[in-house]
Amino acid sequence: MSTPDHSRRTNWAGNLTYGARELVRPGSVAELREVVATAAAAGHRVRALGSRHSFSRVADTDGVHVSTRDLGLSVELEDGPEGPVAVVPGAMTYAEVAPVLQARGRALHNLGSLPHISVAGACATGTHGSGDHLGSLATAVVAIEIVTASGDLVRIDSGHPDFGGAVVSLGALGVVTRLWLRTEPTYEVRQRVWADLPADEVAEQLPEVLASGTGVSVFTNLADPDRVSSVWVKERLDRPGALAPCLASRASADRELHPVPGVDPAAASPQQGVPGPWHERLPHFRASHLPSVGEELQSELFLPRAAAPDLVPTMIGIRDAVAPALLVHEIRSVAADDLWLSPVRGRDSVVAHFTWRPDPALVMPALRAVEDALAPWAPRAHWGKITATPALRAPEGAYDLAAFRELGSRLDPDGVFRNDLLEA
Repeated sequence: MSTPDHSRRTNWAGNLTYGARELVRPGSVAELREVVATAAAAGHRVRALGSRHSFSRVADTDGVHVSTRDLGLSVELEDGPEGPVAVVPGAMTYAEVAPVLQARGRALHNLGSLPHISVAGACATGTHGSGDHLGSLATAVVAIEIVTASGDLVRIDSGHPDFGGAVVSLGALGVVTRLWLRTEPTYEVRQRVWADLPADEVAEQLPEVLASGTGVSVFTNLADPDRVSSVWVKERLDRPGALAPCLASRASADRELHPVPGVDPAAASPQQGVPGPWHERLPHFRASHLPSVGEELQSELFLPRAAAPDLVPTMIGIRDAVAPALLVHEIRSVAADDLWLSPVRGRDSVVAHFTWRPDPALVMPALRAVEDALAPWAPRAHWGKITATPALRAPEGAYDLAAFRELGSRLDPDGVFRNDLLEA
């Protein structure tokens, strides 16, 4: 086990400095169990530190940060009732896991916008890609293994009554060591981008636009109220879709683009309809490059799918309050699930994502305007991103909080894995 690191560290975007007293990197699962049990016995709180891509304090602690990067685990395939299941170390990123699966002829159902995020962290916060019929990344999980506050190693499978609270758990139940992910045969995807579209056509046809491929993203920076910057359509070759009229009537772009208008597209995943393996097309960004812009803030609100036709006009209506702080606004869709703390629990969703300039004084009033404008649709805020309205993290009736609290009281009765965000 490495010597505890007492230096301060920040998240990926640099908007947070973590409050942990130390970072410990155990070299095995046995050492991890000892670290957690020892910290808990000393009265210290514990949180796992992953790829540090969260913009909120969901992963922060005033106690001990634990990295599971050095546990000596690797990706394995096991036989499952529905086919091969990938056994994945929680600390590994999708950029590390996906090529291993591809080499073995297997794939995941979807990926997030960037592959640089850890599997455990992405699943714990309900992170997602896009697709009308595709669930969040957490819906691929069929079992999860965690180290609890007592140092016990616990596995919870999909048939267990606690499973609904164990996957999207915000790190509140323990440190995840491994996850078992449902896989399918590998597949190819092509990506096409339509640029500079009439906003009124996209707004009127937004449900059809979002259904135009395996996964679809609509981007705009609200600079022009009459135009949408781009629409990105990712289409599985074995599952072709029907394009919305506003796309079918126009040619897709004949050059590479970046989701943020005007940014060099070198970091963006290949476009122009060139087929490629799933893990090189489903994310917006290449694993080998810095994702998105880098210096930025992010927020995201989950709305019922029925809100889709009103989303573009609503954002155009508040553009004067929002555009100065905005780098890009993205619209995606995600299928419902039944995980207790999932932002899409119980409802198919349209998702309003915002990549902001790295200036909180400029961003927070703009974000408040967004949250106020979308309030009629009962938005739910992404657990790992910023919000101007903390109540949107757990709106009344959105989650099964009672069941989750009861589970937490059993697995972590002393609150070792809690932090200020979870107790707010």
